[in-house]
Amino acid sequence: MFRNLLISGAKFRPDRDIPSLHGKVILVTGGNSGLGLESVRQLVQHRPSRIFLAARSKEKAEIAIKDLSKSCSDTSIISPLVLDLASSRSIKSAVSSFTEQSSRLDLLINNAGIMMTPEGLTEDGYEIQFGTNHMGHALLIQLLLPSLQNTAETNPDVRVITLSSATESYAPKKGIYDLPALKTTMSNLSTQTRYAISKLANIHYNTALSKRYSDIKFIAVHPGSVNTNLAGSILQTASLPLKLFFHIWALLFVVPPEQGALNQLWASTSKDAKSGEFYHPVGVPGKGSQLSASQELSDQLWEWTQNEIRAYH
Repeated sequence: MFRNLLISGAKFRPDRDIPSLHGKVILVTGGNSGLGLESVRQLVQHRPSRIFLAARSKEKAEIAIKDLSKSCSDTSIISPLVLDLASSRSIKSAVSSFTEQSSRLDLLINNAGIMMTPEGLTEDGYEIQFGTNHMGHALLIQLLLPSLQNTAETNPDVRVITLSSATESYAPKKGIYDLPALKTTMSNLSTQTRYAISKLANIHYNTALSKRYSDIKFIAVHPGSVNTNLAGSILQTASLPLKLFFHIWALLFVVPPEQGALNQLWASTSKDAKSGEFYHPVGVPGKGSQLSASQELSDQLWEWTQNEIRAYH
């Protein structure tokens, strides 16, 4: 009963409601585990031309494809793609590899992410969660825009789906984007707050993209509370009471990846999904925080992000 409280909205069944994906090319970041793996598992059943399964190593991607072969009749259309979102070098290399193999991109699912990790910096010097969850995907989107826009000339339904989180509402109410601090470990803030900032950035950047590129649908989603490997780093360092809290929470509210992936699959394929929106599961708009709806913050993040990207593009 409790679990169903977190998954409401549209009654969406991937096997029944995802239309034919014939001829389409799809790229899923973090496709080797959790929600990304489940999304690939569902999408491949609807016969796209090709799915690029992006993971931080070729070995992880190939293990995932082998796992998919147990439940999918044909995994020959799934290609591994090495992508580390904490490294602009890796992102550029991944995009180069992708464009060598495909001239089109119909659907990009920005599924990968890290959650509540210890302090750290990305290879390019950003706070590790903000740098991976926001800056990594922002650079990836920018480098893939030519492929997305070229595809949009013949396909009017090109989409970019970005996973955010309801935890965006826990971002600081004031000074949300302390821009110089984003290039530090932000040690004055808790790991939960740093994660919330990165997820709020996902929404704001999605909004900014939707305003500037009308030929592509940009959609942000919250998957719900899902049993994935993201919580591993929290539990490793958590106190006994916090571990007990997470255990009880998981028993009452956490859903499996099969259910957690529904919102991103809905956003990827439903005719009702609108560009610029942030959807709670499944397909429920209007649940974001007041901060997430701020056009001023969206524009501020957009300008800063684009300047940063230009510096190492």
